[in-house]
Amino acid sequence: MLSPIEQFRENITRVRNLGGLYTALDNTTTSVMDLTDLLRAQMVMVVSALDLYIHEIARVGMLAIYNGERSQTAAFLRFQVTLESATKGISNPRVSEWLDIEIRERHGHLSFQDPDSIADAVRRFSACELWPSVAKQLNFHVQDVKNQLRAIVDRRNKIVHEADLDPSYPGTITRWSISPADVASTLDFIEKVCEAIDTVSNSS
Repeated sequence: MLSPIEQFRENITRVRNLGGLYTALDNTTTSVMDLTDLLRAQMVMVVSALDLYIHEIARVGMLAIYNGERSQTAAFLRFQVTLESATKGISNPRVSEWLDIEIRERHGHLSFQDPDSIADAVRRFSACELWPSVAKQLNFHVQDVKNQLRAIVDRRNKIVHEADLDPSYPGTITRWSISPADVASTLDFIEKVCEAIDTVSNSS
């Protein structure tokens, strides 16, 4: 079974491969064909890869705490479970399947994309000061990391919820511009952030 970071690496490779498809088609078609939706798909997919990664490190980390492999955190101890699940845990404390199911259900409706929600998820299994630690790893200022991540998520939301339409041109199908360079820098940033999160969250 792949670890969360290995799974993320597989997912971001798929996202990069979609960029390869864009380049191949761009080299063999005329400008009449608009290929930019492939770039938009990459933006959506890379944020999805980030979201899934955070879901998985939180789940795996919390299970590790329950199994005595990591130190408990205050956020872990505040995690709420149903009485049904608690009864299962009490009756068979060596089995963690009930907690796995509970985490999946509790987290299933949440998105871990915004810096604050990501930090909340990491607190459930790690005592690290997430964003200061990540910023130090990346040699960035903390606020710069958060702002860049929020900008990426905001662009993803424009694509997903607003068809990436530019409201400056009402009544037209005019989309925000996007380029391979935009996407490449986004992928590089998300990859660095996830690798840094994996390092700092597993070192505390």
